[in-house]
Amino acid sequence: MIRVMIADDHQLFAEGLRDALDSQPDLRVVGVAADGSEMLTVLAAQPADVVLVDLEMPGMDGIETLRALPRGLPALVVSMHVNEDTRTAARAAGAAGVFSKSASLHRLAAAIRALAAGRVLIDLGDDELETVLVEYEQPQLDPGAASLTEREIEILSLLAQGVSSTEELAERLYISQKTVKNHLASIFQKLSVSDRTQAAVEAIRLGLARRR
Repeated sequence: MIRVMIADDHQLFAEGLRDALDSQPDLRVVGVAADGSEMLTVLAAQPADVVLVDLEMPGMDGIETLRALPRGLPALVVSMHVNEDTRTAARAAGAAGVFSKSASLHRLAAAIRALAAGRVLIDLGDDELETVLVEYEQPQLDPGAASLTEREIEILSLLAQGVSSTEELAERLYISQKTVKNHLASIFQKLSVSDRTQAAVEAIRLGLARRR
C-alpha cells in the first residue's frame, strides 16, 4: 500500500483528488493539508510514502514546502500552471516530478507508483516519461491481496455485498461452514484484518465488490 499525502489550498480539488486516488486499490491518501506548514505537522504524526504538493498556496508555499520535506520523501508537484520556469524551480527545490492539475487520474496514479519505487520523473523527456508511466499504470497489490485465491475472492465479494453469516456464505458457495471459516481465517491473515467488517471494507477498496 502506497501512502499519499496532499497539500493544496483548493479544498474541492484536494478532496476530489483524495477520493480519486483512494479508488485505486494500491493507493491510500493518509492526509490532506491546506498548506505546507500543515502538511509538515501532519507528516510528523502520519508518515507518507509520496507527497503531492501544489506550488501556489498561502502561507508556506509549494517551493518552501519541498525544501522542508524530510530527506528522501519523494514529492510530486501538481500545479495549475506547468511551464519550464515551474519545472526549474521545482527541480531545484527537490521535486521528483511535475504534473498539471488537468492530468488524468491514470497518469497521476502511475507517477505516484513510480516515485514510490524510487524513480525520478522530473528530468525525463516526453517519450521516456510515457514509457515509465506505462510501466507503472497497473495497481501494485500488496503480496497478501495478490495471493488471494478465487474462492477467497468470491467470499470477499459476498462480504462486500452484505452477506456475512457463515451459514449464508456456505449456502451461496455450496461449501461447508467449516470450509467457510477456514477461508475467512486465510483472508484475515492475507489482508491483515481482524473481522468480517474490515474484510468487507478491504474488498470494496480492492474493487472485489464488483465481482459476481
